[in-house]
Amino acid sequence: MTTKPTPLCTHLRALKQHYKPLSTLALFAATTLASLQTQAALPAAIEAALLRAELTPDDISIIITPVGDKSASRLPPPIEVVDSIKATTVSNTGDQKVTQNDGMDSKKTSSHLIAPSTLVTIEKRTIKKHEQSLQAYTDDVYTYLSLESVPSLLPDEAKSATASNSNVSSKDNAKTSSIKISFSPILQHQATLPRTPASTMKLVPSFIALDTLGGDFVWHTRVYHTGIIIGERLHGDLIVQGSGDPKMTHERLQQLLYQVQKAGIRHINGDIIIDSAIFDKVSKDPAAFDNSPLRPYNASPDGFLVNFSTIGIQSQPLNEGQAKLTYTPKLANYQLPNTVNIRSAACGQALYSLAPQWQSTKLTLNNDLPNSCGEHMFYVAYPDAKDFATRVLAGKWQELGNTLSGKVIAQETPYQSSKKAEVARGLAALPVSPLPLVSYPSLSLTKQIYDINHFSNNVMTEQVALSLDAYGHGKANVSNPKITGNNKTNKTAAEMADSKTSAKKTTSLYQFGQPASTNYPAALQTMTQWWQNNLSTPPPHLTNGSGLCRDCTVTAENLNELLTYAYSHPSFGAYVNSLGIAGVSGTIAAHSERLPESAATGRAWIKTGTLNNVTSMAGYVKGLSGQDYVVVGLINSEQALNAYTARPVLDAMLDWTAQQ
Repeated sequence: MTTKPTPLCTHLRALKQHYKPLSTLALFAATTLASLQTQAALPAAIEAALLRAELTPDDISIIITPVGDKSASRLPPPIEVVDSIKATTVSNTGDQKVTQNDGMDSKKTSSHLIAPSTLVTIEKRTIKKHEQSLQAYTDDVYTYLSLESVPSLLPDEAKSATASNSNVSSKDNAKTSSIKISFSPILQHQATLPRTPASTMKLVPSFIALDTLGGDFVWHTRVYHTGIIIGERLHGDLIVQGSGDPKMTHERLQQLLYQVQKAGIRHINGDIIIDSAIFDKVSKDPAAFDNSPLRPYNASPDGFLVNFSTIGIQSQPLNEGQAKLTYTPKLANYQLPNTVNIRSAACGQALYSLAPQWQSTKLTLNNDLPNSCGEHMFYVAYPDAKDFATRVLAGKWQELGNTLSGKVIAQETPYQSSKKAEVARGLAALPVSPLPLVSYPSLSLTKQIYDINHFSNNVMTEQVALSLDAYGHGKANVSNPKITGNNKTNKTAAEMADSKTSAKKTTSLYQFGQPASTNYPAALQTMTQWWQNNLSTPPPHLTNGSGLCRDCTVTAENLNELLTYAYSHPSFGAYVNSLGIAGVSGTIAAHSERLPESAATGRAWIKTGTLNNVTSMAGYVKGLSGQDYVVVGLINSEQALNAYTARPVLDAMLDWTAQQ
């Protein structure tokens, strides 16, 4: 197939955005050179897939690069996906087999016997049945998987196997971390052209977090109090200091409050103050991106994000032409309808099936529930992260049998900056406790990165990206977290004097132990600076961390270099195991449905991306030859494009790579 020339102005516009310092003449030279170097013929299978999708080679950027040594692969063992599993546990080569059949029972093997050569085998119908059951139960599979404790499709033995093959010591890394490109690409097409990456952008902040914070990093949500505790009653305020924890689910929030209860507080004569000052002015209009404010993927980040600001609505059919509705979590002082009428219709997303509308004091459902929904779980995002957190926290406090005389108040300023501290009287006027009553750790960064990349969780990615600036530089706050890091402002002499006086009066870890406040410009600059310090390609143009953007760009060469760098990193195990497995799990699970005979099924660890007119894949493939590859494919089109129609083009890219 002959490549149709792309208008020069299109290349120049894209390059000028990405390489802002370059002159027009330099851009013209770069474009001409890129055109000569990258218009090599694509493999026949990829060209045929482009033709079927009504795309041209101009619409795609690809780069595929060998990494590592065949005899010392750092990728997890491949997973064998078969039509039917025979009654055997040992392969002809003597490798152990861990099997997963249609009954979801695996043949058990002691975990200490699992070696990197373990062959994990799964039946195709098991994968299909798993995916179909998820699609039938909920309108938002990936939010459901992130929020709920859903058993993994892979048996525990398989998880042990995939984790054990990717560990390398820091000492070993000292010899290899400087390697940027292991080999020359075996396929390179328009690799330097900036494109919209969609969710493959998540590969950037997730790896930078592993590199700068470490896989064992945890966020600590701390609870302090003013006043004094007498007989399980707090005479004062309870202060919940948000840490930016990406996954404070409603269940984990209840555990935190239970620890407060165990520490001796069941009744509060005062308020509960939520301090989310760690993130400064990061809220967004949830309808701004695609006019879908109720979808959880549009939720705003927050310093104290609870349950992704999302409520689950479970329907259960009754006999009277109605369905019972159950809400998780419950919202205090907010009316939620308990039942809904049933209509004859096909089940769909919440917007169609229920047409929910958040009002000031109640949730209104403007549609009757389709009868085909049956028992179903819908997920609906609440428009205000702070108001949602206050209502969930108040509800959980009541559920534990506790009392509160005041209110739950969320604010983006530290407690000592509020007027309330100045007007307190009696016991409540006593200062903030010297040490936290409770310090509640989050799930580890490794576990959170899994949700981010496996389930493509946008708001969790934003929480991690913002945390890079707050925690990544060893920042510590001494008096006012609003005057730290990249948020420094000029202060008057009087303000400086007040700060010094305040610092002298500091008697609590709350004032000087909290991380620095941050915002989007600071976080994006932190990621750009990391890129410039560690990699050689020009940094991507970032406007957020999740890829839910039209004005952000990345090149295939960018992601290729990042993934190659990560391959030799001590945290590579956490990184690669966070990716979906082609034809098996994550957002790439449908790969084998689209391309049943693909050699990449079970042999590719991939992050996908999807927006209107954008589809992308990036990650790692283990070739049949034993060679590991970094693979990146980005498709952007100015024509109307169904991203799912274009996805088979990138499936063909994975298949071609696996055959090498």
